[in-house]
Formats: sequence, C-alpha cells, structure tokens
Amino acid sequence: MTRLRLVAILTALALILSAAPLPAQDARVEAAKKEGKVVWYTSLALTSAEKVAKLFEAAYPGIKVEVHRTGSERILQRVMQELQANLKIADVVHTSDAGHYVLLKEKKLLAKYTPAGVDGFPAAFKDKDGYHYGLRATVNVIAYNSKIISAADAPRRGRICSTRSGRASSSRRTRGTAASSATHVLALVQLHGWDYFKQLAQNKPMLVQSAVDPSGIVASGERPVAVDGGDYTFYQVKKKGNPVEIVFPKEGVPLVVSPSAITSFAPHPNAAKLFTDFIFSRELQQVLADSEGLYTGHPDVKYPADRPKLSELKLLRVEPEELEKRNEEIKTRFVEFFGA
Repeated sequence: MTRLRLVAILTALALILSAAPLPAQDARVEAAKKEGKVVWYTSLALTSAEKVAKLFEAAYPGIKVEVHRTGSERILQRVMQELQANLKIADVVHTSDAGHYVLLKEKKLLAKYTPAGVDGFPAAFKDKDGYHYGLRATVNVIAYNSKIISAADAPRRGRICSTRSGRASSSRRTRGTAASSATHVLALVQLHGWDYFKQLAQNKPMLVQSAVDPSGIVASGERPVAVDGGDYTFYQVKKKGNPVEIVFPKEGVPLVVSPSAITSFAPHPNAAKLFTDFIFSRELQQVLADSEGLYTGHPDVKYPADRPKLSELKLLRVEPEELEKRNEEIKTRFVEFFGA
C-alpha cells in the first residue's frame, strides 16, 4: 500500500468515526479516553498489528493501544498464567486457534459483546452465543523459493512427503503444534489420515515457532519449501520482491479463522469495546485485505486482483469444538512423529 493510499484510508476512518457521533457512542469514547488505553494480545504479524494500532490511535487521540504480539499458544498460556497470579491485564485477545475460545468461553473468561457490522459475516466467523468473532482468516498453504525450485518442480501436497534432493521442508510447532498449525494438522488428518504426517516426518522438517516464520525462512533460502504457513505472510514477502511462490493444493487448503474477543476481566472495558468496533469496521477490514493480504468475514471487503477469492478455493474446515476436543491428540501424535 502506498503512503498516499494509507493516508487516504486513515483520513476516511477519522472522518467516519468522528462525524456526528450518537450520544451513547460519544459517551463511550469519553469513557474510553478516561481509561487511556486498550491492551491487545494478538497473534497477528507484528507489522500488521502495529499498523492497526496506529490507525486506531489516529482515529481516537488519547487512547493508546498496547500491543503484545506473540504466537497463539503462548497468548493462551500467558492469559491463564496471569490469571493464576491474579493479574488481569488483557482487554482484547486475538489468536489463530478457534479452539482457544471454546475453552475461554467455558471458563467464563470472555465478555459477551457483538461489534457493530458483523451481522453479515458468514457463520464460520461468528460465535452463536456472541462471545467472539473472526477478525481475519488465512489459508495454510505450501510455498517455495523460486530461485531454488523451478515452477515445473513446484511442490504439491501429494509430492511434498517425498525426499527432495536431501532438502528438508519447513514446518513449525509450539509445544507440539502452534495454534494455526493445529487447525492445519487436523484438517489434513481428516483428509489424508495420520499417515501423511508420518511420511512428512521422514523429511526431517525444520520446526519453527510461529506461522509467520516460514515465509522468512523460504524467502532467505534457508529452506526451499514450506509445507505449512499462513498464506498472507508469503504474500507479504513476495510483494516486497522476494522469490517466493505460493501453491494452493487442489485437494484443499485448511481455513484458519482467527477470532477476537473481549475478556470478561478487561481492565479497560470501554476502550476494549471501542477498539473491537474499530477492528471489525469495513474500513479497517479493507485495510487488512489491501495491505496485509488477509481474508475477512466482512461481505463488503474487496480483494487484490492477485489474490484468489475464498470462493475459488477448496476450503478444509475444522469446527472449533472438534479442534479443542482433539487438541491433546494432535499434540501427542505430532510429538510422536516429529520429536519434542
């Protein structure tokens, strides 16, 4: 996105959000300003998260966004550890594991709140009870370094399990599997069975911490192929001129819907609601699609011409309840095949 384009979006957001606010909205803005900040735990790539924070702070001067960016599994661990220590810090939590929200809702750690504008979102982006909504979605893909591997030899899922000239493929994990990787794993187990991962393990893949990591590893040539990673991260490094090509396997790509929710213990509840409305607005959702290459649930968002639409892909879906139910199985089998 050009600087001019970003300034135009920022200006439009500021005008929209400041134009003749309703009394209730105006009162909430003032209440949020008194709180002074919103604490956001997010698994969104740091550059993307910081961009969202700056746009919000520009639209609502006097309210700071305190960004805490890390992997999804670590976010859940941090929230639970802080609560055990009687620390109530996070206002808004955003991870790439929909199963986390099943657990958090069961433990009554989420506030029921429906942000403006989500009525038209697909069912996969909405909690039926109104506790969390999908901020963005990614599809987990295969990617390769085009300086090392030719288009004719580009990996497909059916071939990726074979040893390729002694080179290891790139994958990742956190305590068995990372959050979006857990969705990826379960989606492919439902499609191919556990034998797929048993064969993949024979390649002795490199395991890294986050869904963001594989794009940089492939772009640098440290590993020529990534068998798992968020498509938007590969899209971003490719747009910067790196030799990265993305493969969307025809047999299907795992769809990872990444929810966002306000915590029931939020120390800045008014700022949390204001921030949640902001990140689900069409304007901000369009920014995520334009500059970050993310998919969203907003029906009015348009996508770059060089990005396939979700409707053009065969999507492998995993129900959040199934993901939470089989979480320990996924971790155990992953460690069995790939080691601790």
